[in-house]
Amino acid sequence: MTALHTQPAADVPAATTSTLDLAGVSRWYGNVVAVNDVTMRLGPGVTGLLGPNGAGKTTLLHMMAGFLAPSRGAVTLDGEPTWRNPGVYRRLGLVSEREAVHTFLSAYEFVLASAKLHRLPDPEAAARRAIDLVEMQDAQGRRIGTYSKGMRQRTRVAAALVHDPQVLLLDEPFNGMDPRQRLHMMALLHRLGDAGRTILFSSHILEEVEQVSGTVQVMVAGRLAASGDYRTIRRLMTNRPHVFTVRSTDDRALAVALMAEPSVGGVELGRTGLTVKAGDYGAFTRALPRIALRHGIRVRQLLPEDESLESVFSYLVEA
Repeated sequence: MTALHTQPAADVPAATTSTLDLAGVSRWYGNVVAVNDVTMRLGPGVTGLLGPNGAGKTTLLHMMAGFLAPSRGAVTLDGEPTWRNPGVYRRLGLVSEREAVHTFLSAYEFVLASAKLHRLPDPEAAARRAIDLVEMQDAQGRRIGTYSKGMRQRTRVAAALVHDPQVLLLDEPFNGMDPRQRLHMMALLHRLGDAGRTILFSSHILEEVEQVSGTVQVMVAGRLAASGDYRTIRRLMTNRPHVFTVRSTDDRALAVALMAEPSVGGVELGRTGLTVKAGDYGAFTRALPRIALRHGIRVRQLLPEDESLESVFSYLVEA
C-alpha cells in the first residue's frame, strides 16, 4: 500500500479515544430491509465501509450518527445511544453524501457557523484551524457557490472537524476531488486516525479504500459480509485457492517439484513464470523456499495475484 503521510497544513492534536458499537442492528422500511442484523465495533484508526451502491452503507452511517433509529438492535457511542441523544454530537462529526451548504456563504462563514452552533469558546480560532486542516486558506473568503465540488467537500469536512470530534463519519468523502485533493484528504484521515480518532468512511471505489485503510467493513445486500484486515479476510477464504506468480532460475523443474506439494492445487507454466494455485496460503509460502532449496533453484519473485481488496470484494459479492 502506498504511503500517503504527507505533512498537513495544520497539526492534528491527540484525542481522547471513543468507541462506536452496533449490536444486532437492523433497519427496514415497510417490507424493504436496508440493513440486516449488523454487529460491529469501531475504535481508533481509519476504517473503510465498503459495498456496492444500495448495500446499506448510508443507512448504517445515518444510524451511527443518530439520524435514524434502528428498527432493531442498538447503536451506542461510548455506551450512550446515538438516537435522540444530542450530547453525542460533542464527540461526533458527520459528512453526509448529500450536500447541504449555503452557497451564498464563504467557507470561513460556513465553518464559523458550525463552530458557533457547537458553542465553542473561541469559534473564530476553531474555524481558522479547521480550514487550515483541509487546505482551504486561500479560498476561504470566496462564496461557496463559486467552488468546485471538491472544494465544497473540503469545506464540509472542515465544518465537521471544527469542534475536534473523537469520531468522524464520512459518506463518500472523495467525490468530486481532483488527484491532489484526494491525496491530501487521505493523508489527513491517516493523521486523524494516528492521533486517536475513530474514522469511518464509506466508498464503493476499491482503490480509495485500499489506499486509505487496510481495515474494512464490507456490506453486501444489507448484511455485514466481512470485517477486519482485507488481507486476513482473503486468507480465511479457504474455499478459494490462492493464486501466485512465481519466477525462478528453473521454472520447469520448480513446477514439477511443486506438483508433489499437498498445498498446491495446480501449476501452469507460462512465458513469464509459473502460475500456482494453492489451497493454503501459509503452507505454500512456507513450503516454497524449502522445495526450491532442495532442488537447487533460486526463487526470483513470489507475487500473490489475488490479495488485493478488489479480489476480496469480488469474492464476497459473488458468495
